[in-house]
Amino acid sequence: MLSEWKANAEKMKVETHAVYLACRDPRVPWYVRVFAVCVTAYAFSPIDLIPDFIPVLGYLDDLIIIPLGITLIIRMIPSEVMRESRERARDLSSEGITAGKTASVIIVLIWFACAISLGFYFWP
Repeated sequence: MLSEWKANAEKMKVETHAVYLACRDPRVPWYVRVFAVCVTAYAFSPIDLIPDFIPVLGYLDDLIIIPLGITLIIRMIPSEVMRESRERARDLSSEGITAGKTASVIIVLIWFACAISLGFYFWP
């Protein structure tokens, strides 16, 4: 059972990296890119629809919204682009290259920009 979980986790890492690579492809429509940024921001955001400290329900939104969002993104990306991105993600994964650091930096910069914008808005 543990090996099954590890295999699924590895598949999810490759799939997430493939979505990241696909969203950088010029053949992907702009609205898919915006939706991908929103899902990623929600995944990394400390702000949830249901706070995590509420037992069971706190993690339920993360377990439903994020996988549902990724599934919708994959369906909106052209199949040929997704196929090429999966192959490239597998190749990069076997070389030990992932998108985790880059995505983390981008999300932190977006939240930092939002915080600065709010600061200027509310500053007297």
